[in-house]
Amino acid sequence: MNISQGDKNFRFCIDRGGTFTDIYAQVPSGPGQSDATDGSYRVMKLLSVDPANYEDAPVEGIRRILEECTGVKIPRSSKIPTDRIEWIRMGTTVATNALLERKGQRIALCVTKGFRDLLQIGNQARPHIFDLTVSKPSNLYEEVIEVDERVELALDQQQEDATLLQGISGELLRIRKPLDLDSTRLLLKGLLDKGITCLAVVLIHSYTYPQHEISIKNLAMSMGFRHVSLSSMLTPMVRAVPRGLTASVDAYLTPVIEEYLSGFISRFEGGADKVNVLYMQSDGGLAPQRDFSGHKAIMSGPAGGVVGYSQTLFGIETSKPLIGFDMGGTSTDVSRYNGCYEHVLQTEIAGAIIQAPQLDINTVAAGGGSKLKFQFGAFRVGPESVGAHPGPVCYRKGGELSVTDANLILGIVIPDFFPAIFGPNEDQPLDVESARKEFEKLAIDVNSYRKAQDASAVEMAVEDIALGFINVANETMCRPIRQLTEMKGHETKNHALACFGGAGPQHACAIARSLGMSEVFIHRFCGILSAYGIGLADVVEEKQEPYCAVYSSDSVAEAVRRETSLSKQVMQKLRDQGFGDESIIAESYLNLRYEGTDTAIMVKRVKKGLDNDFADEFVKLFQQEYGFKLQNRNILICDVRVRGIGLTNILKHRELEQSSSSLAKIPLPEGQYKIYFENGWKDTPLFRLEKLGIGLALQGPAIIMNGNSTVIVEPDCQAMITAQGNIKIQINSASSNSVAVADSMADVVQLSIFNHRFMGIAEQMGRTLQRTSISTNIKERLDFSCALFGPNGGLVANAPHVPVHLGAMSSTVRWQLEYWGDDLSEGDVLVTNHPCSGGSHLPDITVVTPVFDDGRLVFFVASRGHHADVGGITPGSMPPFSKSIWEEGAAIEAFKLVDKGVFQEEGIIKILQFPSSTDEEGHKISGSRRIEDNLADLRAQIAANQRGIVLIKELIEQYSLKTVHSYMTYVQLNAEVAVREMLKTVVAASRAGENHQKRPFLIEEEDSMDDGSIIHLKLTIDAEKGEAFFDFNGTSPEVYGNWNAPEAVTAAAVIYCLRSLVNVDIPLNQGCLAPVKIYIPKGSFLSPSEKAAVVGGNVLTSQRVTDVVLTAFQACACSQGCMNNLTFGDDSFGYYETIGGGSGAGPSWDGTSGVQCHMTNTRMTDPEIFEQRYPVILHRFGLRENSGGVGFHNGGNGLIREIEFRRSVVVSMLSERRVHAPRGMKGGCDGACGANYLIKKDKRKLNLGGKNTIKVDVGDVLQIFTPGGGGWGSAM
Repeated sequence: MNISQGDKNFRFCIDRGGTFTDIYAQVPSGPGQSDATDGSYRVMKLLSVDPANYEDAPVEGIRRILEECTGVKIPRSSKIPTDRIEWIRMGTTVATNALLERKGQRIALCVTKGFRDLLQIGNQARPHIFDLTVSKPSNLYEEVIEVDERVELALDQQQEDATLLQGISGELLRIRKPLDLDSTRLLLKGLLDKGITCLAVVLIHSYTYPQHEISIKNLAMSMGFRHVSLSSMLTPMVRAVPRGLTASVDAYLTPVIEEYLSGFISRFEGGADKVNVLYMQSDGGLAPQRDFSGHKAIMSGPAGGVVGYSQTLFGIETSKPLIGFDMGGTSTDVSRYNGCYEHVLQTEIAGAIIQAPQLDINTVAAGGGSKLKFQFGAFRVGPESVGAHPGPVCYRKGGELSVTDANLILGIVIPDFFPAIFGPNEDQPLDVESARKEFEKLAIDVNSYRKAQDASAVEMAVEDIALGFINVANETMCRPIRQLTEMKGHETKNHALACFGGAGPQHACAIARSLGMSEVFIHRFCGILSAYGIGLADVVEEKQEPYCAVYSSDSVAEAVRRETSLSKQVMQKLRDQGFGDESIIAESYLNLRYEGTDTAIMVKRVKKGLDNDFADEFVKLFQQEYGFKLQNRNILICDVRVRGIGLTNILKHRELEQSSSSLAKIPLPEGQYKIYFENGWKDTPLFRLEKLGIGLALQGPAIIMNGNSTVIVEPDCQAMITAQGNIKIQINSASSNSVAVADSMADVVQLSIFNHRFMGIAEQMGRTLQRTSISTNIKERLDFSCALFGPNGGLVANAPHVPVHLGAMSSTVRWQLEYWGDDLSEGDVLVTNHPCSGGSHLPDITVVTPVFDDGRLVFFVASRGHHADVGGITPGSMPPFSKSIWEEGAAIEAFKLVDKGVFQEEGIIKILQFPSSTDEEGHKISGSRRIEDNLADLRAQIAANQRGIVLIKELIEQYSLKTVHSYMTYVQLNAEVAVREMLKTVVAASRAGENHQKRPFLIEEEDSMDDGSIIHLKLTIDAEKGEAFFDFNGTSPEVYGNWNAPEAVTAAAVIYCLRSLVNVDIPLNQGCLAPVKIYIPKGSFLSPSEKAAVVGGNVLTSQRVTDVVLTAFQACACSQGCMNNLTFGDDSFGYYETIGGGSGAGPSWDGTSGVQCHMTNTRMTDPEIFEQRYPVILHRFGLRENSGGVGFHNGGNGLIREIEFRRSVVVSMLSERRVHAPRGMKGGCDGACGANYLIKKDKRKLNLGGKNTIKVDVGDVLQIFTPGGGGWGSAM
């Protein structure tokens, strides 16, 4: 590659975005823009789609710049001359837009027989736990073909067997079923006959044995397929689901990209042979067209922005780590840089999971177009967007109020600097008057609400309301930044903010202040920084292959051998592109994890000492990120990766030249504008960046116009022009948030902000727990919940984890508060799991930390996690036939896990290992079979609580204890208002047209458990007050079984239903229950005795209570009504999973198939991980066709799971809806009942019923059919 400078060379850096195409061009010296940093240059911004004026924006931009600089006319009908173009670098959203709009290529999925629905099921979790419609992204593929083949891993990886093969990963395997090419050919022909010519292929264990996938590709291409994406080639890592989804994305998008890029290249003289073009990938590296594929292109533009700020600011403008803040119209991207790019190997974008190295860029649905709403006494921003059409109110197309309108009202958006492109004919300026009128209408609602709460409340001006929405929007954008930094153990305040994008500089000072940062940097090309950054990127070639081995000197030697081979391949590919060896860097990585965990870290080779010793670096990184290290655990190698970098060194960076005499001169402002800040209107001078000298300092308030970007320097801030020509803003550390607390009512703006802060704290607690735990249940299946509570134990906020935990934990905290009373001290941490003390079932252990201030109890934090084993009569502590609680494991009413700062290890081990009970035959009941995991996860729960304490104390330091306490109360009152309004709406909707709207609304519902036990509910709603009485009188008595449910579980089900029916993003908290009374008859199986077995109540009965409540509200048909609990194991291991089913249909939606419903949302283990770590073969995992109830809207289908055991183990099933079907509604049919079967090796088929424990032999097969959801309305 020729990368030398040349006087006559044009270089183009292009970011083709969804709305605008930005171009930065280095041009030969001459008149025009010029500086010493980048030579002569041009900047251009065009609409990405403008068919009336040009076919393609990047081509048009290049044409215009060439014309301007050379003086030679280039007709649009002519091809672009290439003799003056040295190179073009481009990022594009073509792939992103095609994915978002679902306008990719028609594709089919080819998968191993038995797994046709694998990608649709995914991890079976639903995206939003309170969304009754269970909306999931649509499939990218139209058709599925199942090929008859099967590869299985050897059960004993040490055995010597001539029939075994060794896969690429080093694992031994057997071809259980060779690929049948003849039947595959017929299936492929059927796809061609339907006009489908693109294929995604994912076969089980193809990461280590790709030969079957390769054979299918060869066959398909020979038959005339246009494109085939193989999961084993794109991302050769274990996990079939993300690998298959990646292949689907690639097959769906690559043809679209190829078509666009071919069209782009065709517009240049000589085509690809004459123009040097490289494309920006999601990992921050450039690639030629032949290597630029769909799964690598999704974050192409945002990746350019990360490269842009990291290469121009870090180490040049500041030594602090940087937070990238790119605010656009519909969303905001945040990222981090501290000397090296932070990559992730798996991300979810537009509902599609992609498993490939990508820059760690987090996106939040908040931008200039985010909708503004006032609901239930709080300001809400987004996540919905007004879009480009009709857009904000000020666009003159009948849109809704948005962040842009608020900034316009405040004077932050200045119409004088916007082109007249608005209105129906796109020829008018921004409409300030209409935006103001809409805010005035909103002000009537806001002030009416405030007056109703407090007659003495001072009316809020339109400007205060607009500013309030901006403050809420800023907090919405701060939340992902805190998560990005603090979840990895970094302090947010120790970073500098690198702000770019169209709207970002308007919010920069406020965002930095909220985050405690002292510095903001705004690049002089901030409006086109993604394009500029693309010109700074290097060419990247990556190779990776799986390698599964225990870390040892021998395995490391083999890994290094593999790394050397991969290095040679990537270096040769870079040489083929013209790079010399002196311009190539090869970075080597091993993907490592601890045995028994599922969290791998990609560890880069550190060039010091023992060159090949990755273990020390892994332990260091693991402790840095997760806060601990595991003793006496093997380290496992998972993958070998090499990242080859071809250094381009394209754009030079030198300080701008500036005479010393101009340093202190502040030019006359271009004008004076009024901007509304926290303290009212301020006359604010406006300057143009190009007229500000190096070293010049401006005191805020000030406006700096930087091309198409408006930079707002707020009061108490100082802006300085750096030697690089960028803007550095110093945030006054004395500036802080302060809130005057009124005793009678909440500030409507601060209420929204505290809602965000409280929820954000609970989320960070959850991430800490996930990071620091080691068990599969908590770390991978996410079977845990975290929350914070007021000083009286009332739930304040939670993270959206497992619903059955969330509503029940308040009972636990209040019970502990009453039990311990004055015997609580600073440094105490409590542990409990007993149902009588607010627990759900024994595996769910709750850790509660009281927090004190000057000796006074001020709040609580708590975390609840499902432990894999707490003892009891069966491995996994989920016995189907337990008759008393003592058979279910260790029961803890109250114990100080930490007593005045000292961890009580001996005491908790004694409790967990020695339940000191016997079964009916006098046999001693086992204690915990995984005590090490219990201890590790309990420590993780303590760490999660401590994280919450730190964050709340920071909040108290920022706002004061009185303010935080007040808003702990206010957010609960806010939730109460939301529930009351929802209850009133329910009654009004059910009585539309009636004259007696205010008389009580009463409805009775009941449903039966499979044993015939009845849950009876009489629901009475006071339509005037918005209050509800849930009367469960008539419910059957306590059962001699384990599906008794503690009262806290029923309360959790009720609060979940109420929160779901509100359907607004409020915290689930104690306020939801304030307008509600619940009566549960003592001695019923919803309020059993202390000795009753309850392990099934949490996972079975909670679902039935939910169905009964939602049926009473006529919200939706019944869902599968069960969690389908499966455990198996022996004395050496245990495995636990819950299996999804069909969700119920509703008045405007079909039920969703194969998904976790209502009170749980835990994830399913990937089939390849399942078979790799446990003695099983998964023969089938798919949807159970026609199991959803038929209706005008059909219920979702259940699942089929078929497991063959390769070792004799004890299997337990705990399930419901095997007798009584999930009911349909409004004439919809019932969903199908579930069923559990054991097929013995001799082919006998045994019906296990809903609850059973059985010892299985080698070769036995378990079949589980989960229930479908009920239908809604009569079928047409």
